[in-house]
Amino acid sequence: MMFVPMVWNDEDDMMDLFDPEKTWRRMWNSFNSDSNWMDGMKTDIVENGNNYELKADLPGFAKEDINVDLKDHVLTISASHKANKEEKDQKSGRVLRQERSTANYQRSFRVDEDVKPEDISAKYENGVLTLTLPKKEAVETKADDTKRIEIH
Repeated sequence: MMFVPMVWNDEDDMMDLFDPEKTWRRMWNSFNSDSNWMDGMKTDIVENGNNYELKADLPGFAKEDINVDLKDHVLTISASHKANKEEKDQKSGRVLRQERSTANYQRSFRVDEDVKPEDISAKYENGVLTLTLPKKEAVETKADDTKRIEIH
């Protein structure tokens, strides 16, 4: 199995991927934006015997804010949360500054055809999402089925 980070999102036209100018512009804009796509979700992928383990750093997210989907041999991790912008008086005083923000992150990885959603285990502890994917023989799946993977 091989994990290949993907450099496009659902809004990109697949034909644009073969246009070097558009690909360069998209990468340049991504690396030079205020929120670099790599800053939000650092990932490590390790091969351990009969499994692959993917660890994604998602500090500050609740488990309910994270989704892991598998469609067309593309594993997508997305996380989204919004800041609580309340400025009410609290018992200890009025909130003068709150340094929480809205965050949305998404990373996609192309995986081999032998990955089945029901064989992937996911857990979220201490701000780290860990996915364990077993090495298996190739199994045919329907191309249009998106499967959500439950996080424990």
